[in-house]
Amino acid sequence: MGGQGHEKAGEENHVNYQTLNKRAIEDFKVRPNLADYKGTRDKFSWDQIEKELDGLPGGGLNLAYEAIDRHTKTHRKDKVAMHWEGKNGEQESYTFAQMSEMTGRFASVLKGLGIHKGDRVFCFMDRIPEVYVTAFGTLKHGAVIGPLFSAFGPDPVKDRLLDSGAVALVTTPDLRDRIAHILPELPELKHIIIVNKNNRFPGSLKEGELSYEKLMEGASADYGLPATTREDYSIMHYTSGTTGKPKGAVHAHQAVLGHYATGKWVLDLHEDDIYWCTADPGWVTGTSYGMCAPWTNGVTQVIYEGGFRASAWYSTIEKYKVTVWYTAPTAIRMLMKAGVEVPKRYDLNSLRHICSVGEPLNPEAVVWGTHVFDQPIHDNWWQTETGSIMIANYPIMGVKPGSMGRPFPGITAGIVNSATGEEMAPGQEGDLALRPGWPSMFRTYWNNQEMYDSKFKNGWYITGDQAKMDEEGYFWFIGRTDDVINTAGHLVGPFEVESALLEHPAVAEAGVIGKPDPIAMEVVKAFVSLKDGYEPTDELRHELMRFSRQKLAAAVAPREIEFIPSLPKTRSGKIMRRLLKARELGLPEGDTSTLEDD
Repeated sequence: MGGQGHEKAGEENHVNYQTLNKRAIEDFKVRPNLADYKGTRDKFSWDQIEKELDGLPGGGLNLAYEAIDRHTKTHRKDKVAMHWEGKNGEQESYTFAQMSEMTGRFASVLKGLGIHKGDRVFCFMDRIPEVYVTAFGTLKHGAVIGPLFSAFGPDPVKDRLLDSGAVALVTTPDLRDRIAHILPELPELKHIIIVNKNNRFPGSLKEGELSYEKLMEGASADYGLPATTREDYSIMHYTSGTTGKPKGAVHAHQAVLGHYATGKWVLDLHEDDIYWCTADPGWVTGTSYGMCAPWTNGVTQVIYEGGFRASAWYSTIEKYKVTVWYTAPTAIRMLMKAGVEVPKRYDLNSLRHICSVGEPLNPEAVVWGTHVFDQPIHDNWWQTETGSIMIANYPIMGVKPGSMGRPFPGITAGIVNSATGEEMAPGQEGDLALRPGWPSMFRTYWNNQEMYDSKFKNGWYITGDQAKMDEEGYFWFIGRTDDVINTAGHLVGPFEVESALLEHPAVAEAGVIGKPDPIAMEVVKAFVSLKDGYEPTDELRHELMRFSRQKLAAAVAPREIEFIPSLPKTRSGKIMRRLLKARELGLPEGDTSTLEDD
């Protein structure tokens, strides 16, 4: 998600940041892949982008083939595709040829298990190499891969596996134990494949489970060419909304065009780059830009399994000589909090291009980047539904701190009145909208076509974000138009958190909002009214926090819980989250005519 609107700061710094971009280009002797923004937009064609890929015989297209296998027919065959560093200090490297062999084996495993094209296979693992083998092996087989965030609790996993009708789950012993009690409640789940990385969990296989290592050992690496078309489903990620359970946004293999093109022009990936995306594969950034974009461009990438620690992150950049780095504003703010002295202990001179996504990148962070890395951090904007970057700051352009940049070639973005489709004039706030039809656009919400159709109005895809555009065509993020909470780049639907809290016997009602936070942008705050017989104590508050973390995940569970006698509701019984937020922040309450009488 792009940055918040601080146009004045951006305009004042515009020339300075252009100079810094030029410095980066001159110092690293790297000519940007996108040399002429306007000229490229004017003559852009997705068909031309597709010609830069190999494709399959008969006009087919497969994401795994374009990211892995086609490189084995070139000078990249023995090039390192992945440097992996485990949380226990393990180090492994894999070439494109080795990745091709392993993904071929996994595709053969799925075939041998009777899993068919279009079946849903989910992976629930930390950032270990087997995640990437599972994902691309599944895609090679023509099945649909559903990556899950490794910090999820049992409820989000159950919701996603149940809704998708997943037939297979690939996970590790520790994460299997976390969700063991929900597995019998998934009637369509036929296969549980356990990855015991480096025998971290000896003797951990349970009855009815399959060993990933044994399956791979007996499988053929010669899977042959995939048999998928542009429109066959490829990846599904669940995204939160204001009401109801998370929705499964489904993408097609044609999304590879967006991954490849934005990797080339926004991330500016070149043959000799060492690339690091810090996003977990369970989030769309971790698949589109932690898997697909770098490897379709034939680039070596670093996978770091460990969690956030400023010194560890700087050490990773130094150790692997990372040149292009894609991270999140929350991570940047956490690095800022660690201070300017820490990075001075490391050689970070290899970095030539830094990008950020997931939430607004505040101008202060852009300025901080120029002091610490001697270059600006380039923000960009996109969503799970868009599949790839839609609006970005490019190496050849000046960065306006706080702006998410300008539309990618081939993408038509506008600020509209969603009710009429009318475009707003520069400087006016409205709904950020996109003209449908780009290759990585999601094709449906799984089993929810009505919700999917509601996102398209008057010839636009309505993103749910409020924004404005300035006279130079730069877009500025204003805020969400709904109640969805953005906490550290994770979109959290309040309904999902409220539902989890309501399962506790003490809770009568729950209302959830996003509360502003200097590091995470927003934190989840819950307002709870209790059933008769329960007292609002600190002990109960802590119990509810533990309860929700066990069911959801620490990243999405409430950080704060406040007890109130009753929640504000409309006469129809709908909780007025807007009113809760206004009261929390001391803002005007607005129209309360629909509020039920106390």
